[in-house]
Amino acid sequence: MDKLSVRDARQAAAIGRQVTLQGWIRTRRDSKGGFSFLELNDGSSLANIQIVADGKLANYESEVKHLSPGSSVTIRGEVKPSGGKEQATEVHATEIVVHGLADPEAYPLQKKRHTLEKLREWAHLRPRTNTIGAVMRVRNRISRSIHEFFQDEGFLYVNTPIITASDCEGAGEMFRVSTIDPANPPRTAEGKIDYAQDFFGKPAFLTVSGQLEGEIYATALGKIYTFGPTFRAENSNTSRHLAEFWMVEPEAAFFDLYDDMALAERFLKRIVGDVLRDCPEDMQFFQERVDNTIMAALETVRDREFLRITYTEAIELLEKSGEKFEFPVRWGADLQAEHERWLTEKKFNAPVILYDYPRGIKAFYMRLNDDGKTVRAMDVLVPRVGEIIGGSQREERLDVLIDRMKESGLNPDDYWWYLDLRRFGTVPHAGFGLGLERMVQFVTGMANIRDVIPFPRTPGSAEF
Repeated sequence: MDKLSVRDARQAAAIGRQVTLQGWIRTRRDSKGGFSFLELNDGSSLANIQIVADGKLANYESEVKHLSPGSSVTIRGEVKPSGGKEQATEVHATEIVVHGLADPEAYPLQKKRHTLEKLREWAHLRPRTNTIGAVMRVRNRISRSIHEFFQDEGFLYVNTPIITASDCEGAGEMFRVSTIDPANPPRTAEGKIDYAQDFFGKPAFLTVSGQLEGEIYATALGKIYTFGPTFRAENSNTSRHLAEFWMVEPEAAFFDLYDDMALAERFLKRIVGDVLRDCPEDMQFFQERVDNTIMAALETVRDREFLRITYTEAIELLEKSGEKFEFPVRWGADLQAEHERWLTEKKFNAPVILYDYPRGIKAFYMRLNDDGKTVRAMDVLVPRVGEIIGGSQREERLDVLIDRMKESGLNPDDYWWYLDLRRFGTVPHAGFGLGLERMVQFVTGMANIRDVIPFPRTPGSAEF
């Protein structure tokens, strides 16, 4: 007897096979003819499979007729053609083993539909819903595509530290890691907390990015990528922010900004193409139930060439657009989502890569252009979302980098090891960052980023 997933058992090729299925009951419907129809799901697909449970089963009256949504079972039986229009197969059970019942009076995921906001209160149960199950299957496909793409491109996977003493972004909004007793911290003669007595002998934090450490390995191994959790201590309760999220950050030696842009384009096309090919059932669900513009936006990313224009050119286009934007357009200011969406959806109907941004709005490590006003930064903009990737060519000139650090209020001595990369065999290099959750949001159309990560960490919320 073959152990199959529900996904495989629903295929016509399974007809005639004796199978074992395991999962959770979604619904039970009893027939007057002395048998029941069970809908079984095991998370392998959006759709359930119908189980026909004959009244002659030994435990039919004692257990099967008491199965309710959420109950866990093992089903053994034969896969047969289904008479229903929605499915090719069904399983006629010869044995049903009940592992755990779910009290219908207490189990919250009954037939009643709950809002996504309400489901966040049940993060331990919400993966059993159609929506969150579909999100997680797509998230899995995206994560797999990330690794496959960079491995195919010759990048090495490197794990950068989660605990760090460096602030890559210079934002200062970082979670502190400490073993000091907050009720009785050691203090210096000046009355300040003495972090020399802390576990690491200095202030330490959860990382906001693995980029700086990634540059270390790129300048030795050529092409690397990191893929891991990052943390931001921003007190921001929006649909686009999390305190803990996952980032993929490639870094490549001997890459310039144009190499970086080409890599980012190939990367996004690969992810979108893989999802459209391998997750058709889930994507159809999002198209019908979440946002009916998803498929068109994804096909645009997959099929259209990404346009490349400078930040300055984009500002000129926006100023001449005649649109009444909520946020005024001016050179030297960051573009807002409304500006980015106008460029991708109304002006070009295509993904757009903006590059050469004003130095004042970008990080210290981005290479300064010869004009002294702009840096070799780039953002990839896609329809419906706006910015989805941010990257740059890194500043490889020691003297310029030191000046940029001072300009950003950073002490170069704290980054002595980063400067050493410029002292000992410096090379042009570039990279970018993609937030996994932002990518999952874009692909699925989910409105809130808290619904595309298994356990969202936000201000005031760390329940699970």
